[in-house]
Amino acid sequence: MSTVMRSYLTVWRLPSAPVLLLSGFAGRLPSSMVPLALLLMVQEQTGSYAVAGGVSATYGIATAIIAPVLGRLADRRSPRVVLLSQSAVYPLLLALVAAVVIADAPVPAMLAAAGAVGASTPLVAGTVRALWSRVDARVRPTAYALDATATELVFVAGPMLVALLAFVASPSIALAIAGVLGVAGALGVATSAPMRSWVPAASGRRPLFATVTTPGMPRILLSGTALMLGIGALEVAVPAFADAAGSPGMSGLLLAVWALGSAGGGLWFGARMISTTLPRQYRWGLLGVTIGLAPLAVVSSPWLLGVLLFLGGTAIAPTLTVQSSLVGSIAPASATTEAFTWLSTVSFGASAIGAAVGGALIETSFGVAGALVLATAAGALAVLVTLLPGRRPTLPTATQRDVVHA
Repeated sequence: MSTVMRSYLTVWRLPSAPVLLLSGFAGRLPSSMVPLALLLMVQEQTGSYAVAGGVSATYGIATAIIAPVLGRLADRRSPRVVLLSQSAVYPLLLALVAAVVIADAPVPAMLAAAGAVGASTPLVAGTVRALWSRVDARVRPTAYALDATATELVFVAGPMLVALLAFVASPSIALAIAGVLGVAGALGVATSAPMRSWVPAASGRRPLFATVTTPGMPRILLSGTALMLGIGALEVAVPAFADAAGSPGMSGLLLAVWALGSAGGGLWFGARMISTTLPRQYRWGLLGVTIGLAPLAVVSSPWLLGVLLFLGGTAIAPTLTVQSSLVGSIAPASATTEAFTWLSTVSFGASAIGAAVGGALIETSFGVAGALVLATAAGALAVLVTLLPGRRPTLPTATQRDVVHA
């Protein structure tokens, strides 16, 4: 058996690892399904892409604003309480937004309903990463690699599932399936053994942005923002590239190839023992992503683009793996869930902004090449952020938290 397989089997054999991996995957799918399902549903009902985009964006903005607040609450009480509460409220609000859209209610009502759904989205991503931060330090990097790979697959499988359900049924069915998956994932995580044994770390009263300003966190969040802005721009540029090349049907294939490259790179990286420090690994990972993005703007063949996307994608999941390791190492023990929730929020918001700006550039004289140059520039900016002077984190040589055998 190869070293890679043995490394991942070690994680898989932890008592509750399958539950966390599968429930975490299902619970994250709404983050890639609901925005698209809402967009298609509203556009179909109103005939307006502007209204549809506004409703979808409102969902994302509400999620980004509320998630860190819920993350702090989860650290103080228990993520289990938050997840169980959201599991009860989330499907009701999804049903509400569907009813509002189908009834062709006024646009403000649609925006309000979408915002309510976004605010109630189960806190799965941050909770799962916080739980992985508590496993044995020897298997933690591999666990983070699996988590990063699962995240990549979420953003491939989610939109593809929505597209399929919208084609064979309707966007409202896609919205309903997303709700079922989200609740199932949240309940799976909330009832897992490590979640039941979660004991909040003692902490005094902390300033609102204490977690964000922890030494090292601003650098990670800012570089992560730049990275995800570039990825968002690329996600909208690839379909536009395929369309301009006369092969619009290839857009899904190209994005899937890109994600598979990332997943493969993440799985390979997670099974390796790297002696270089985490900050240096992170910087080199961001540089690798930027180098992978650089030649895309001068490519004219969709097939060549596919090859370059696969090769460049191999640096993405490893970079996200190291990013999670850094956050898990420097976050205060009493604010782990909040720290990972901030990371998820930044990633989600920056990706949406990157897609919006990239889409706007495509409509100008800069075209698709402009969006691809934006993606490369954002990657380079992420590298530069890691070089800025400032307070450096104190990384422990061993975990300082109680080990939870996932």
